[in-house]
Amino acid sequence: MNTTPATKVIIIGASSGIGKELTLQLAKGNHIIGITGRRAELLEELKTQYPEKLFFTRMDNTDIDSVNGQLEYLKEQLGGLDLLILSSGVGDLNETLDFNIERQTVELNVTGFTKIANWALKTFEEQGSGHFVAITSLAGMISSDVAPAYYASKAFQINYLKGLRRKLKKSNLPITITDVRPGLVDTEMAKGEGLFWVAPVSKAASQIITAINKKKTLVYITKRWAIVACIFRLINK
Repeated sequence: MNTTPATKVIIIGASSGIGKELTLQLAKGNHIIGITGRRAELLEELKTQYPEKLFFTRMDNTDIDSVNGQLEYLKEQLGGLDLLILSSGVGDLNETLDFNIERQTVELNVTGFTKIANWALKTFEEQGSGHFVAITSLAGMISSDVAPAYYASKAFQINYLKGLRRKLKKSNLPITITDVRPGLVDTEMAKGEGLFWVAPVSKAASQIITAINKKKTLVYITKRWAIVACIFRLINK
């Protein structure tokens, strides 16, 4: 009989894609998980697979005034919080520079991201420990003429996490921040023609979990995309 306390996890953006797959893989282990998303029916369907391990609440990350309350609710349901995974975002091609697309991208990937990251860090600082994982993107290392707001928003996320990590060094608390930078993963986010190195979502989630367990600060998903990241760094010098 396993007497080790279950790890208490919140996964934001669990209704589809990487967030959903992370939920399914973590639920097989010693975890209890609070999940969020905008589509409550998908969360409810997911809960039926692990009814004793999953709790859910519908949450729109852009509804800034309600985010803290929803996360506090899940934390209370779990009886605490050890790990928060932010796997929610939007990325649309926008060659015509439709401002509505740009605005929606910024509202979710920048404003919503910042609100959740703030809550996570303050929560972990108050309790003296924790692990915050954010799914950013390799796209944040470069710019794009066909999806300018998306690439820029991912650059914001990457640099924001760096800033939070620098802040934590001053406190010397055992709090880990993991920046997960996927390349192409077989989800709705992978858009365009002639895509290559597209990873199955199950493989991507498995590698993310390995990085979490090792408390890595940065990981490229899948590993081969680290080669591309090196090229991007050279280009941007």
